[in-house]
Amino acid sequence: MSLSAKSLAIVYHSPYGHTAKVASFIAQGAEKTGVLVSVMDIEHIDWDALDQADAIIFGSPTYMGSVTGPFKMFMDSTSRRWKNRDWQGKLAAAFTNSGGLSGDKLSVLQQINIFAMQHGMLWSGLPLMPTGIKPTDLNRMAGYLGLMTQSDNAPVDITPPSGDLETAQWFGEYVALLLRRVN
Repeated sequence: MSLSAKSLAIVYHSPYGHTAKVASFIAQGAEKTGVLVSVMDIEHIDWDALDQADAIIFGSPTYMGSVTGPFKMFMDSTSRRWKNRDWQGKLAAAFTNSGGLSGDKLSVLQQINIFAMQHGMLWSGLPLMPTGIKPTDLNRMAGYLGLMTQSDNAPVDITPPSGDLETAQWFGEYVALLLRRVN
């Protein structure tokens, strides 16, 4: 099966637009490979696209060391799919954004990782070595379980910084290319 026949869905929650911006950069990276990409906010879920996708990348802001309440409600709404094993064997990955440098982002990625494992999904982390800590550096948050970005509690038009957005593109391309290896 060719990569162009593969599909990837990105589903996220973004109350202020920062997580949506990161999702769009992940999509840009994935689209470079020719994979079909569906991007959706949890308020406008295309369940058919999620069910048909070969990979799903989940995204939530980090709020109080956890996914947002609405994102948790989305996770809970998948219980029928969990029971039927509808997503078993799909590739999964995750990303999170917070205002603080740490913000306990790792706990969000762990929460989404456990959710994906309960669905029987295959997990992809972010195997990109950090290149530094400046806003222009790739993987400056040094995340490996998934993509971590940071927004300085600033307007979405100026943040996350360029290095985080370039890391998001790299991550999207990586996950899309990984589809070639797992299928």
